[in-house]
Amino acid sequence: MRRGLSAADVHKAIRIRERYLTALEEERWDMLPGEAYTKGFLRTYAEHLSLNSQLYIDEYNARVARRDEEPTLVPQPSATTPRHLQRGVLVALVSILVVGAAVAGLAAWRLGGTSKPPGAQPSGAGSIAAAAPPPTATAARTKPKPIVSATPVFTRIDAAHGRSWLLVRAGGPHGAVLYEGVLEQGQTKSFQLRPRLWVRMGRPSALDVTLAGKDLGGLPSSPSNLLLTRAGARSA
Repeated sequence: MRRGLSAADVHKAIRIRERYLTALEEERWDMLPGEAYTKGFLRTYAEHLSLNSQLYIDEYNARVARRDEEPTLVPQPSATTPRHLQRGVLVALVSILVVGAAVAGLAAWRLGGTSKPPGAQPSGAGSIAAAAPPPTATAARTKPKPIVSATPVFTRIDAAHGRSWLLVRAGGPHGAVLYEGVLEQGQTKSFQLRPRLWVRMGRPSALDVTLAGKDLGGLPSSPSNLLLTRAGARSA
């Protein structure tokens, strides 16, 4: 719109049908011919507008494609699992009892055949006890130093100037997802650095980001990624 281009102009330049261009802009993924074509269209359209196409591919993978590829983490138990489990536990208990009884019998037989009068000591026991040095008072007074944990550091993301899509991961771009969604204007999210946070912002200019209470100014106007650590923030 800023360049005064119509859908027909873009179609003539990059040979992508107008209905596919409209589907990309409106995020109507069901109208596109498939994931591979969608990524190709998205990359070609972004590069035609002199935008960083990889940022849009990453956002598509995080918001759309990744959800289709997530495996089912909780297997469905079969109807025969409890019965097999009970049988296995019963067999294990019986085996433990048999082994325990055998060990106890062997120990009782050995103790009965090698018993000694009360108070008798093995040869050399007295000399070993006499040779051992007495405990020193210094060792008794020594106490382990308490472990002092580092002060936790938090980052705060505030949609102060409008709404923005936001993706926050622990550690890096492939870490566990801590938050994903649209942060409406006026909403705020706080996260603890453990020890790093990877943040993907769809509209950075709408956000105020603070790290350990300090404002991170100078955020870009286009979609971008940030890596937050105790030392500060950098593009990722």
